[in-house]
Amino acid sequence: MTSVADHEGDLAQALDRLARGTKFAELFAESGAGQEVRLDSKSTTVTVEPRLRGFVFRAWTGSHWTEAAASEFAPRSIREAAERIEREASRTHGSAAPPGESATTRGSWTAKGKRSLRELGPEGTVALGKELLGYALGSPEIKEAQVALAWEETDRLYLNSAGARCLQQLERTRAVVVPMAIENGRAVADYWSQGGIGGLERAPDLGEATVRRTAASTRALLAAKAPPAGVTDVLLDPGVSGTFAHESFGHGTEADQFVRDRSYLKPILGQVVAPEFLTVVDDGTVPGGWGSGFCDDEGNPSHRTLLIDRGRFVGALHDRETAAILGAKPTGNTRRSNFMSRAFVRMTNTYVVPGDRTVDELIGDVKDGVLLERWMSGIEDPLGGQMQIKVRKGHRIEHGKVTDLVGPMALSGKVLDFLRAIRGVAQEPATEMEPGYCGKGHSDYLPVGSGGVHLLSRAIVGPA
Repeated sequence: MTSVADHEGDLAQALDRLARGTKFAELFAESGAGQEVRLDSKSTTVTVEPRLRGFVFRAWTGSHWTEAAASEFAPRSIREAAERIEREASRTHGSAAPPGESATTRGSWTAKGKRSLRELGPEGTVALGKELLGYALGSPEIKEAQVALAWEETDRLYLNSAGARCLQQLERTRAVVVPMAIENGRAVADYWSQGGIGGLERAPDLGEATVRRTAASTRALLAAKAPPAGVTDVLLDPGVSGTFAHESFGHGTEADQFVRDRSYLKPILGQVVAPEFLTVVDDGTVPGGWGSGFCDDEGNPSHRTLLIDRGRFVGALHDRETAAILGAKPTGNTRRSNFMSRAFVRMTNTYVVPGDRTVDELIGDVKDGVLLERWMSGIEDPLGGQMQIKVRKGHRIEHGKVTDLVGPMALSGKVLDFLRAIRGVAQEPATEMEPGYCGKGHSDYLPVGSGGVHLLSRAIVGPA
């Protein structure tokens, strides 16, 4: 893959030219490639991600931002994009300074895999996938299975007229195994997934033991009972508590929602919203985290941002503009899904920080409740403060003991009610960031991580 750094000279020259005619100018350029192998008992699909290459100039004209992009690095394309910016700036007579602080970060960072799927090639990746598929299909009562192995590489270059230069070369790897069991026309499935920035070392549990254990968990779901319905105690496993962190203090803390008055959280910033043993953070510096990076797409260093600090809602996620409007500092959360998309305030890795109780203590506190395991999806309403989380399975908890396995269910309710009802957070080590993708609305999907520890609260649950 050709690096964007190979074209930096031409891009920087055009940026210097723009800087002479505007109040501020910046460049975001990227080059990326990837591959995904998907297998089941009937088919093998190798999808080669297109080599995404391009750049976007953004400049402050004195009254507003203007952008121009191109999907190649040819000198003519670079020149024409810069000329479009210059024409727009010439029609503007504003003299205001650009909003917020301009980043001055400088650095080059590389995070590549020690065991790269790319180096295996399509044939080697397919061979690995077939081996994993064989372990699943060789397990009793497993009638079908899906395996997915994927990698992507991206080079991202940021330059601005204030002197910032950030070059990031990242590789992400993800592995998913989904065994399925079918009985009397009813299909059930559990899953396993790991991934992060790096190679196969970010899926350290990938192998026969994990696949067979997941297959056994799937098989057990054939006998699962119906989940409870109504308000009950809920113990979230680490993956589900990470989803809760993402949904409860995700888009609602992206400060562009504050500026637009579209977040129910804005009026309560600074208030106590949960017990003092709860802390939630967004952290783009997690080593190997699926949503991590070294700087954001406005050139600000990645950052660990406290959202809830010992029960108090203390922080939001900012770009330069929201920080200027709300009297804050940029938090390293400006992200473009690609050079053709807008720069938005976005999450990175959002998780619940470990507390001070054991998992056994939390279970012992429950007389009648349910343990929620294996998150499937989550959704939130940043304006109304509602959330819903769906899981593949769970267990009843009765008189302080984990008992019957139950099938898929959904947790729902008001985020603030759920926060106030939290009774404990486990002291176990925080899990690796589970890989996922998040959109801003219905588009602009980009990688985000979530994680946490077991968390006990109270909410509405029911079959899903």
